[in-house]
Amino acid sequence: MTRSAHHAMAMALHRVRLGAPGLDGLLRVPEAARQVVVFAHGSGSSRLSSRNNAVAEALGHAGIATLLFDLLTESEADDRANVFDIALLAGRLGEAIDWIDHRDDVAGLPLGLFGASTGAAAALVAASEEAGRVAAVVCRGGRPDLAGDALARVEAATLLIVGGQDGEVLELNRQAFAAMHCVRALKIVPGATHLFDEPGALEQVAELGRDWFLAHMGDAGS
Repeated sequence: MTRSAHHAMAMALHRVRLGAPGLDGLLRVPEAARQVVVFAHGSGSSRLSSRNNAVAEALGHAGIATLLFDLLTESEADDRANVFDIALLAGRLGEAIDWIDHRDDVAGLPLGLFGASTGAAAALVAASEEAGRVAAVVCRGGRPDLAGDALARVEAATLLIVGGQDGEVLELNRQAFAAMHCVRALKIVPGATHLFDEPGALEQVAELGRDWFLAHMGDAGS
């Protein structure tokens, strides 16, 4: 499919609610979606994250469905301890995966996870617990080190993307990369800081993530 065809692809946007806590989400399903990616936001972020929505749009143009949802309710998020409770966040991702697998439009599609900041650790822990379901993980400016012992159990192909000017986080990603045994890569976006605010930086993140998912998630039509 050509790039112009990607941009012409019809996209259905659903406002959804997941699980017992009633977590609000945005599900984008492009026409003839062949894969699906669930996003795990970082501390203080939500389904409305402008950065993750920009990445989700780029994935949608490549035929990948995306789910962005609030990992915590408003009251839960008021307790800062919950924001760093990786086990809780990973559990919410597991619930989201189960929710996806009960929807007719995306059930059974090859599945990936996209994590940012602390959400990266949650994505990796969830991937280690859903080894038979999660095919690929992409982390943007993440804290994969917070996944701890789960790093060695991740089987999904994992891409770590870090800004070249995000020194401390870059070192933590290098340490996490060394602790992993799966197919993996560490990509540095030159000149980018932690939030990838620099011109063109977030576009590079989206392109790297898109290409990784397309290469490692397989294809429902194959």
